[in-house]
Amino acid sequence: MKSHVASLCALLLFSNLLQAQTMDFETYDPPSTLVVPEHFITKAKYPFIDVHNHQFSMNKQDLTPLLQDMDDLNMAVMVNLSGRGRGSDAHFNGVMKNVKENAPDRFIVFTNISLDNIDDPNWSKKTVAQLENDVRAGANGLKIYKSLGLRHTDNNGKRIAVDDPRLDAVWAKCGELGIPVLIHSADPKPFWDNHDENNERWLELKVRPGRKRGSNDPAPWEQIIAEQHHIFEKHPNTKFINAHLGWYANDLATLGKLMDKYPNMYSEIGAVIAELGRQPRAAKAFLTKYQDRVMFGKDSYNKEQYYTYFRVLETADEYFPYYKKYHAFWKMYGLDLSDEVLKKLYYKNALNVIPNIDRSLFPE
Repeated sequence: MKSHVASLCALLLFSNLLQAQTMDFETYDPPSTLVVPEHFITKAKYPFIDVHNHQFSMNKQDLTPLLQDMDDLNMAVMVNLSGRGRGSDAHFNGVMKNVKENAPDRFIVFTNISLDNIDDPNWSKKTVAQLENDVRAGANGLKIYKSLGLRHTDNNGKRIAVDDPRLDAVWAKCGELGIPVLIHSADPKPFWDNHDENNERWLELKVRPGRKRGSNDPAPWEQIIAEQHHIFEKHPNTKFINAHLGWYANDLATLGKLMDKYPNMYSEIGAVIAELGRQPRAAKAFLTKYQDRVMFGKDSYNKEQYYTYFRVLETADEYFPYYKKYHAFWKMYGLDLSDEVLKKLYYKNALNVIPNIDRSLFPE
């Protein structure tokens, strides 16, 4: 009997060991045993402007619940980058009407352009005219989606490059009108790399396989990024907000060189807070050095996810998680930014770059 019990115990032990050895990476997510001070922040220290947000149904949505969320977060102003939704005049007019009638001081709207029919000799003229009309109607910026350089093609099936000369009139007109261009080009570089054990985004690419690209799909990452930088150089009188820290949040030394090279290039921290949080000393030094050039942005809207941004920026907390393991499996640390840097990141820089934001909503 004792022998039978011993054998059973040994079998159970072996089964447990086997299960532990075969547990996959997606499952392994142990809670930390580290005991350190924790500060959960649900409201920003200062009123802030979210310069990177998308509200695709703002032409018809009830803004009351969103405004309540914004008040809870201390978000004074939200920039809706999707003013034209899927591209129609009717949608844009509906957005502007809704904002002006219900919360004109709380929302800033950016317009968008269509790249369809770019082969038409009159495309640039028509697009510039639309841009002028939209600004007269209340738009305060232009948002360029990552589809430029990645997905859009001309009538010959050729990829439309970010620095396609047919777009020069658009960039120049934004400079003349005094509105910024918030531009998203490419995606994180690991999306172009081999999907193997050396790829830091391995888990993300497994659970989101549609994000994986070949090394030349539709062009090398370096080429698309260089095209974006080319328009910064060609149009020094236009202010560009390079979305997502230009996908250089993991290489702040290079990003700093770009800041130095292109004084008309600004940036924002949407969707890259996890990169900053894993290098707190370097990130704090960078945001302090370039404190006049970086703005607060979030990208996708989720009220609770803002709490992590506040914690990274405002506290000195140690070793806390990001809210999406597949996006960032590492732990983060607070940057404990100074009040002056926080104010610039949260609202002062946006006030200097984006026109017509109500300054009375912010402290001096």
